[in-house]
Amino acid sequence: MSAAVESAILRLLNVESAYGPVKAIRGVSLQVPRGQIVTVLGSNGAGKTTILKTISGILDPTRGSVEFKGHDITARDPALIVQQGLSHVPEGREVFPLLSVHDNLMMGAYTRSDRDGVARDLQTVYGFFPDLKKRSAQDAGLLSGGQQQMLAISRALMAAPELILLDEPSLGLSPRLTREIFEIVVRINRERGTTILLVEQNANMALNVADHGYVLENGRVVMEDSCERLREKDDIKEFYLGIKEVGERGERRWKKKKTWR
Repeated sequence: MSAAVESAILRLLNVESAYGPVKAIRGVSLQVPRGQIVTVLGSNGAGKTTILKTISGILDPTRGSVEFKGHDITARDPALIVQQGLSHVPEGREVFPLLSVHDNLMMGAYTRSDRDGVARDLQTVYGFFPDLKKRSAQDAGLLSGGQQQMLAISRALMAAPELILLDEPSLGLSPRLTREIFEIVVRINRERGTTILLVEQNANMALNVADHGYVLENGRVVMEDSCERLREKDDIKEFYLGIKEVGERGERRWKKKKTWR
């Protein structure tokens, strides 16, 4: 077994998932090394969110396997997956709008019995997101979109995860708030050692913060590499970063879209 495989906290092997008769992901294999940020890029409908739902047990795969910390968690109950150290921050935040900020955070810790540890982690997340401490008694539904995203990430941290699945954290946020959120994501990774699997439409931001990336097209992984190398690939520049090649006379050189098969 290679060192890369041994160091992987998460592995997917030939995973397929479907919504009724419609296959959303097809033969997806990927691995997430412990302590890294790994990103999955792709257009809307490519299957990125389906991958995260399959990992966290929300959606059962029709084929393949999911391994977390060397154990098969394929189609396991989501609550048991959380107890093993994996948290999922869904697209759209999905906070409990009628509960206070504090109670939302306590919901994130519902699988834990270590009261002292929960109290410490509560202060840690308030350190990452001081706005939440100021609004701890406020109903979550009254928070701004950016504050709700902060709360969703903090709620996941309250489960004391080793791996966080983060789905579209910049959705609906201003560029300034997006930068703030991603700065905290990097701090969580570096200061807490939390591994992160990131799905994000903002490819430029994702490639800047992540170590390794996968590109998904029509439910299949069509490219993978370090983010440093992905940023230099012509197809990534054109289709995800909006960079066109320029000819000798300064005219734009439009290239036919490639499909990576």
